[in-house]
Amino acid sequence: MELSAQRWIFIVHLALCLVVQRVFGGEDPQIDPKGYVVYCPCMGRFGNQADQFLGALAFIKTLDRTMVLPPWVEYGKPGSKPGSSQIPFDTYFKVEPLTKYHRVITMEVFMKKLAPKVWPLGQRKGFCHTFRGGDSCKMKEGNPFGPFWDNFNVDFDSYVEFGGGLNYIPSSSNAKKWNERFPASEYPVLAFGGAPGSFPVLEENVPLHQYLVWSDKIEKQASDFITKKLPEGPFLGVHMRNGLDWVNVCNNHVGVEQNRHLFGSPQCLGYRFEHGQVTKDMCFPPDDLVKRQIRRRVKKMKAKSVFVAADADPMMMVLTRMLEPIKVRVLQFDEHELHVELAILARADHYIGNCISTFSAFAARERGVTGKSTSFWAVDEVLDKDKIKKKKKRAHAEDEL
Repeated sequence: MELSAQRWIFIVHLALCLVVQRVFGGEDPQIDPKGYVVYCPCMGRFGNQADQFLGALAFIKTLDRTMVLPPWVEYGKPGSKPGSSQIPFDTYFKVEPLTKYHRVITMEVFMKKLAPKVWPLGQRKGFCHTFRGGDSCKMKEGNPFGPFWDNFNVDFDSYVEFGGGLNYIPSSSNAKKWNERFPASEYPVLAFGGAPGSFPVLEENVPLHQYLVWSDKIEKQASDFITKKLPEGPFLGVHMRNGLDWVNVCNNHVGVEQNRHLFGSPQCLGYRFEHGQVTKDMCFPPDDLVKRQIRRRVKKMKAKSVFVAADADPMMMVLTRMLEPIKVRVLQFDEHELHVELAILARADHYIGNCISTFSAFAARERGVTGKSTSFWAVDEVLDKDKIKKKKKRAHAEDEL
């Protein structure tokens, strides 16, 4: 029996309504009997938070609890609140790709629709490795800790000290200890004052970056910029980390100790220092080195444009004077929105980043997913996958001798 046109319209309309309800949270999410993990991404800015996010994602998957996606913590943006602001996770990234790896839910949806049932007022416990005086984790002291939890009207009724051999290593044996000591039936929500993930990101967790997919808004801004400003040929993307705070980091921490990583340095030195040690030029490259490296790369790839992202001095006038005679343009993203800049850098035909910077590392990881080439200031070797694999095999063989 054939359906009438009106009947078909009704069915399509109903289906669309169900999709809209599911996507925008009109439909109540079901409670996960295996529990949840909530945490504050309270260490550093975006690059550091992203590193720890990957570790937290891996750890929470081994616990087999639902990951509550925290907002990103931002500081000092124009129009932002004093102290810090909490930006919903899905402002910058899509949620759906993460579900291909594990169960996730945004904190906004969790607090509105599930917390009253599984984490009600009066039963909110905070977890920390060691109490910080008395029987408290003091999870709301200072910025961004206080503003983060206050953003969701969370006060802790009691605290739990886990210590005793438990950690955030994503392994089945560790997960078993956690679940035996804190079963979801008694502890439906594990709430941590910091990210339950390693920093810098562990080598085995780097591939998880494939599940971080830019939101449509960020992707559109990046695509529109490339289409309008960089349409005529290959472009080189570069990231310069040269603010005063970074200069102090490089001066105070580089060369203090051998075989010691600094922030994102494993990305170009290898996790076992297969490619050398941290140097000041890697951390804060001199202007002459920057100019020389850009000039060589532009010539090698026959670039038509250079896209610059910088936290302080982008060297626009210097680079423009240097490249103007060979008709290579130097551009920035006018709004200086760091997430859009990262999305543009990830799509460059070649990318030069800062070996030590976790901001640089974010773009480098995304490029690793798509197979695009990356190099770093003062590090000559392009990250060639085959070369790295061979070096790792040799280092592993030497370890076993």
